[in-house]
Amino acid sequence: MEAFGLIDAGAWSIVPPLLALALALITKEVYSSLTIGIFVGMVIYTFVGTGPGIDQLIQAFTMVPQMMAAQISANSSLLLFLALLGALVVLVALAGGSRAYGEWVTAHVKNARLAKMLTALLGVMVFIDDYFNCMTVGAVMRPVTDRFRVSHEKLAWIIDSSAAPVCIIAPVSSWAVAVGGYLGENGFSTFVESIPYNFYALATIVFVFYVCASNMDFGPMLLAERRARNVKPLGAPSDDGGNASDAAPEQVEFDGMRVSDKGTVLDLVIPIATLIVFSVVGMLYVGGFFQGVDFAAAVGADPIAGLCIGAAVALVVAAAMYLPRGLTTLSGYMDGMSEGLKSMVSAIMILVLAWSLGGVCRYMIGTGPFVSAVLNGLGVGMELLPAIIFAVSSFIGFSMGTSWGTIALVLPIVSGVFSPSDPLFLVAVGATLGGSVYGDHISPISDTTILSSTSAKCDLLDHVSTQTPYATIVFVAGLIAYLLTGYLHTPWVGLALTIVLSIVTFTVLAKRDMAKEAPAAR
Repeated sequence: MEAFGLIDAGAWSIVPPLLALALALITKEVYSSLTIGIFVGMVIYTFVGTGPGIDQLIQAFTMVPQMMAAQISANSSLLLFLALLGALVVLVALAGGSRAYGEWVTAHVKNARLAKMLTALLGVMVFIDDYFNCMTVGAVMRPVTDRFRVSHEKLAWIIDSSAAPVCIIAPVSSWAVAVGGYLGENGFSTFVESIPYNFYALATIVFVFYVCASNMDFGPMLLAERRARNVKPLGAPSDDGGNASDAAPEQVEFDGMRVSDKGTVLDLVIPIATLIVFSVVGMLYVGGFFQGVDFAAAVGADPIAGLCIGAAVALVVAAAMYLPRGLTTLSGYMDGMSEGLKSMVSAIMILVLAWSLGGVCRYMIGTGPFVSAVLNGLGVGMELLPAIIFAVSSFIGFSMGTSWGTIALVLPIVSGVFSPSDPLFLVAVGATLGGSVYGDHISPISDTTILSSTSAKCDLLDHVSTQTPYATIVFVAGLIAYLLTGYLHTPWVGLALTIVLSIVTFTVLAKRDMAKEAPAAR
């Protein structure tokens, strides 16, 4: 973002993201809220730089599309991947693969609990990259969870909570290489050693499986689940949503286009498997693995370019499978690709606006440096710093909508405050990584939040409002654990405390709300 110079806007730097959030919550409309936030950020940028005036207002207005164009250019590979993946999802549906997969699930997956557990398991298994995780898990598992009337809000939460938390603790992932780079010499080994101190990520993964297995919910998520159980999808059982035994009626159209009745489960499995395998191969190829670069560095070099390669290969494989067998015609194939692109327009628009707001905060008005300076100026005991770093990283991640950007801002401060030999160093690194992910989770301008809601076909604000209470339970438990770990210098007590507190708190709240709703349900 060389075209935009960074200024020190002070406390004004946190106004645009907070304003965008407030407007989104009040109006329930994301596009205008993000746009206003971007414009206000530009106004602050021009007013602080040269003083208020009509010329400055005009300049701020003209800089909005400039920032959007810059973000589109910087993230063009991800936008291409979204378009290709949208095309693949629609083509699989048109070929009858999704229908056949749904019928297979009806025979083998017997209840909603198992469907949710399998979704979480797949999320843990796809740990190479969080973007890839969000879109792939949703595409594969949404037909399954829909069959058992699991709400799209619950699906989006499972996807989001098993994407970044898994990637941030996986030594072989794009995240590991990035974090290692921020930590400098011996950065990768430091990252690995800090994994047990990443209480939020580790506890969130355990928490997801517990919630899925418990079949309990509270707050907005409970309301979403109750609404979903009152909507009977094609082939759904007629009972309370726990079991599915009757076969699905044949679906003959998808968005007005003819769906083949000759598709099989392999027509879904093979293209998705191709996407997964060749995305990893693409990452390795782009990253220079076949020219001698080590595996972890190759995967993290340019993961999005690898994802585009995987999606392109999967589309070619789909064409080779579908066209000769008459599952679709050539014109139908191209129409399906067009429809898939259209299905991603909403997500692309929100992403571009979110990136633009994040760009204003990060590259123009200095939201991150302001909050970081506040952190540096706190005159507190060293033992309390990991908990403070955890909280501040969360706020930065929430304000800017990026885990990576937050990590890049905070880790250099951590390295300056603590020496590598300090027992609190690894605690602070883990707190930075975990706090960044939590802030990303509850931020409506986060790309992974947007992708998770898109993949689950869930309204963005509904996803944020249902996910935030669950994520905050783990955050508060982690904050308490970091206060303790700052004195103990060992991760295991704090990690166990975070997990136990999260599960106990959730169980108490869920039993309270479900008991309160039970009379109405009966």
